[in-house]
Amino acid sequence: MIILLLFTNPLLFFMVVVSIVFALTIHEYSHAQVADSLGDHTARHQGRLTINPLAHLDPFGTLLLLLVGFGWGRPVPFNPFNLRNQKWGPGLIALAGPFSNFLMATIVGLSLRFFEMPNIALVVFFSVFIWLNILLGVFNLMPIFPLDGSHILSALFPRFSEKVKAIFSQQPFLAIPVIILFMFFIIIPFVCRPLFELITGMPSPF
Repeated sequence: MIILLLFTNPLLFFMVVVSIVFALTIHEYSHAQVADSLGDHTARHQGRLTINPLAHLDPFGTLLLLLVGFGWGRPVPFNPFNLRNQKWGPGLIALAGPFSNFLMATIVGLSLRFFEMPNIALVVFFSVFIWLNILLGVFNLMPIFPLDGSHILSALFPRFSEKVKAIFSQQPFLAIPVIILFMFFIIIPFVCRPLFELITGMPSPF
């Protein structure tokens, strides 16, 4: 568990916390910004169009990130009827969050790949930052309600999305073991690690 780093490696724990806060904040801010640009100002009126972390951190989602390495921020509210494009708008808003995480991971990863870092601590911090952004982005693309992936799936394949949502609505506790199994046995080894190595040119630290 990440929280144990507080007692075994406080500096690494600090790096992880800073990375989590930044990743979640930009993720949720991106949802709010895209919704606002598409014509719905609900997030603006509720004070979510800001990069202040306190406006975006979900207590349980953040705690889960610290405990097991994946979680979420406070969902950004929006009214789909206010959007200029009501068909694709919700999907674009959902996609904005993971896209922002992949963009940040890519920018920092390329700087790590092509520029010499002044010390090993910065290399470690950047590696943690990249890894957590990749993990958060991929995790949120899972097509399980209420994750972003479910809203993207709904925009692309509405009928299939309703069937998936119905399964997890009838068996709400099914989502947790499915997420854990997918994260640790499929997503982390076969998606997150290859993405990290592709972006940075370095072996994955996790």
